[in-house]
Amino acid sequence: MTARCEEAPTRAPAVQSKFPCDPEAAAHYTAYRVHEPIKVNGRLDEKAWGAVPHSSRFVDIITGKPAMYDTRVGVLWDEKNLYVAYWVEEPHVAATLTKYNSPIWQNNDVEVFIAGKDTYYEFELNALNTVYEAFFVWEDVYEKDGFSKMPQFKRSNSKVQSFNGVGFTTHPRGKRVGSWDWKFPGRKTAVYIDGTLNNDKDKDRGWTVELAFPWKGMKLLAKADGRTLPPKDGDVWRIDFSRFNQYKGSTNDSGGWFLSPHGTWDSHIPECFPYVQFSTNDVMTVK
Repeated sequence: MTARCEEAPTRAPAVQSKFPCDPEAAAHYTAYRVHEPIKVNGRLDEKAWGAVPHSSRFVDIITGKPAMYDTRVGVLWDEKNLYVAYWVEEPHVAATLTKYNSPIWQNNDVEVFIAGKDTYYEFELNALNTVYEAFFVWEDVYEKDGFSKMPQFKRSNSKVQSFNGVGFTTHPRGKRVGSWDWKFPGRKTAVYIDGTLNNDKDKDRGWTVELAFPWKGMKLLAKADGRTLPPKDGDVWRIDFSRFNQYKGSTNDSGGWFLSPHGTWDSHIPECFPYVQFSTNDVMTVK
């Protein structure tokens, strides 16, 4: 791991009046530009990934205490894509689900949530490189912003449902409309397993994940506040990075490990997402 870490809270934030986390205490991460081609193969063998600042170690989603196994994330970007990498320590890498939009959280997985002002995107991936994704719109803008007229978001679509969170069902903005009929245009995903999949007779080192999300696919996320795609130098987005596991390290381990804790069993709280600031500085020049 690189020594350049940006610290996340190591304990659960104080409970606030509106949210189970303290939005101001969320982790901060700087995403640097990359000027060499990134080949999405899961191996993270480009020089840029060797230079990228790794995040601090993930912590429990509820308590904020350090997780049993090490998980780090790194972020890069260029004119075309947002790139996300995961380094996942796991002694017995396992995955079974192979069908798109299967309940990937029932395997061990990594997840990315990207928030817009009035929307957010959910992405999950297991060690078989199987994807689950959904797109959420807050009910208070669903009609006003024209989502109700889009085929992928119409309530008559069987893959569109009302959603009220998981463990935090009293969000100040209320309910969301979720579409499981929306696919992120042009996204690329890859996994590399350092060990043997689904074999408990040996010990694995873990797995790495490499993701590319094209900026042109984020138009619905950027629409409400007119954010620039790709970002400008200094722009800040709220992006969540997490890992869910079917095993637990102790009775106090929820099995959900995050860069920033949420204070409750719920990924769907954009106010708890880390702050990602985009820099136009080349990652190869960062010290």
